[in-house]
Order: sequence, then structure tokens, then C-alpha cells
Amino acid sequence: MVSVFDLRYPHPYELEVALRFDADAVAVDGWFPDAHRKGWQHQRQVMNSQEQAWHAIEAMVHRETQAWDRQDAVALVDLFHPDMVWPWPPTDHDHDPATWVFVMGRFDRERWTRGWQHLFATHDLVHNRREIRSIVVTAEADGGYAVVDVDTLWRDRQGRDNHWRGRACKGYTRMPDGQWKLILHTGLLAY
Repeated sequence: MVSVFDLRYPHPYELEVALRFDADAVAVDGWFPDAHRKGWQHQRQVMNSQEQAWHAIEAMVHRETQAWDRQDAVALVDLFHPDMVWPWPPTDHDHDPATWVFVMGRFDRERWTRGWQHLFATHDLVHNRREIRSIVVTAEADGGYAVVDVDTLWRDRQGRDNHWRGRACKGYTRMPDGQWKLILHTGLLAY
């Protein structure tokens, strides 16, 4: 049974696929049929659901990037799970989570929308570069995370820069209705 599905960018042809499977299974072209080939379809279905999850998470990262690019606070908060949390390190070199803080608190749609709208009203977006480094999906294809390098530069009306640069881990969950939501986002860390 597949228990890990980790696709590293770029996708789909230059992937490193890490799989652990039942010791009795035999690998055939990346699929793991049982001795009687009865399990082949089931395991192919698991792979397909994991691939679908991988693509859904990739699309979520791109939707978030586009929301920042458009400075669309509503589209941004639409991506967030109602239980979303976003812990931040005091600096991009504070890798010890024991030092992290919750600048914005637990997700509150109205408060977070106002916060992003204020940023957009008071700053110009100079550039917003995002590069997906890895996407990892659970064996059940119901959750996962993306590791994303962020380089976003905002400039306020007085010409002062607010530079977001570092690596984030973005955790995603599949909702009962099949939608994917961002449930955890770490602040940016230097690597």
C-alpha cells in the first residue's frame, strides 16, 4: 500500500517520486499490483487520487500567488480554512518554533480581509516571485503541504520597502465537499 507520495518540482516529467509500499507488492511501471493483479486497480486509484491532490495543492499555491499579484484580499481569504493559523518567526533566521508568534491570530475572515486591504491600499507591489520547491501529499490524499520560496517586495507611499523573502511551508487539507483549503502557513525562513 502506498504510504508516501512526494513529488519534487518540476512536474510532470522530471520528478523524483518517493514511494514506500507493502513488502509483498511488486513494482511494475510504477504501480504496485498484488500477486493476482487484483490490487492493481486499487493502487492505481490511490496513485491517481494522490496525483489529483498534488495538482490541487499546486493550483492552490498558484491561486494564492495570483491573489497577491492582483491585490485581491477576498480571493486571498477564500483560500483559507476557517481554522487557519499562520505562526511567524521573529526573524527569518529564527528556525526554533518555540520563539514564534501569532501576529494575526487565528483566522478571522473579516479581520484578515481588512488587514490585507490595508496593506494593498498603503503599499505598491514591486514584485512577487514564488517558486514551489516541493509538494508532499498524504497517503490518503486528504492533506499535504507545499514548500515555497517567496520573494515579495512591497513599497509604501513614503518609499520604504517591506521585503518578504524566505521559505514557507503551506499546509493544505481537503474538505468533505472536495475543496482544498490552506490550513497552516509558516512565516518565512531563510534557507
